[in-house]
Amino acid sequence: MLVLAAGDEFVGTELLVGAVRAEVAEAEFARLSSRWPVEPFGPVGGVQEASGTEEQVIEALGGAEVAVTQMAPFTKTVFAAAPRLRMVSVSRGGPVNVDLTAATEAGVAVTFAPGRNAAAAAEFAVGLILAAMRRIPTASAELLGGQWRGDYYAYANAGLELEGSTVGLVGYGAIGSRVARVLLAFGAHVLVADPFADPARIAADGAELVELDELLRRSPVVSLHARLTEQTRHLVDAEKLALLPEGAVLVNSARGGLLDYAPLAGMLRSGRLGALALDVYDVEPPPADWALRDAPNVIATPHLAGCSRQTAERAARIVAAEVGRYARGEKLLNVANPDVLR
Repeated sequence: MLVLAAGDEFVGTELLVGAVRAEVAEAEFARLSSRWPVEPFGPVGGVQEASGTEEQVIEALGGAEVAVTQMAPFTKTVFAAAPRLRMVSVSRGGPVNVDLTAATEAGVAVTFAPGRNAAAAAEFAVGLILAAMRRIPTASAELLGGQWRGDYYAYANAGLELEGSTVGLVGYGAIGSRVARVLLAFGAHVLVADPFADPARIAADGAELVELDELLRRSPVVSLHARLTEQTRHLVDAEKLALLPEGAVLVNSARGGLLDYAPLAGMLRSGRLGALALDVYDVEPPPADWALRDAPNVIATPHLAGCSRQTAERAARIVAAEVGRYARGEKLLNVANPDVLR
């Protein structure tokens, strides 16, 4: 079986090769590497968040039966040029770099890697919450810049503890539920808003399920963990933001589209919002004239929440396991286009 391993500088080509070889010892490999994330991804041939070109993928595929990748574009043009291809296994939480309609028409199963970065993203979210509540990045930058802010010890400026605080989590999937368990261990009271979550599971975990409006009214700290769909776009808009308690801390490390960014700078300057921690944005990267660039009490990181070495290794193992199932004739677990199996 010939396998195309199309890696990048995060989930590397040789990492993919090693993982697949551990599952299918007799596999042979073609190789392709892209420069992501050193070079940004973008739309390619009708698919989103892809790295490299259709021509590069077609040339590398040759007669490959299986492809494993994170970012390579698998478009209608690619599928038309690869008649022997039968499976594409994508090492991401969603195969946005694959044209699923074209894959199904071509008889190609497309699998993905749910939960690959859940641990990394949950840990990062908790880090942002702590950093925002205690002003850790701001205080560090000021000290390194030669300013000793003793006034931070004044009661009016003092930070907040997680123990005894109410934290609202919008979304309770693989990441949100992990965040909840960590916060509960800190002694926080956790509210959850998620119409698709299992109420019994939330209660068993020690959290409280409420409607979104109630969560926003009751939570001095709010962290977003919902999936981005047409229904959840701008889920937290200006009207919802107005429900937050005075001086609340807001964290978004999920998807930029969940949050309406327009009111945030004004809310921070007025003190209506106490701190804001972001890892995702409505436009990535934010433009030079971004309104939040000079707003007070902002923490901003460049979409790093899911980035850890363990995430890359886990992603490679997940896609390789699907290749192993395919090679053994077993049922594939995480198929994005299940119609192709019928």
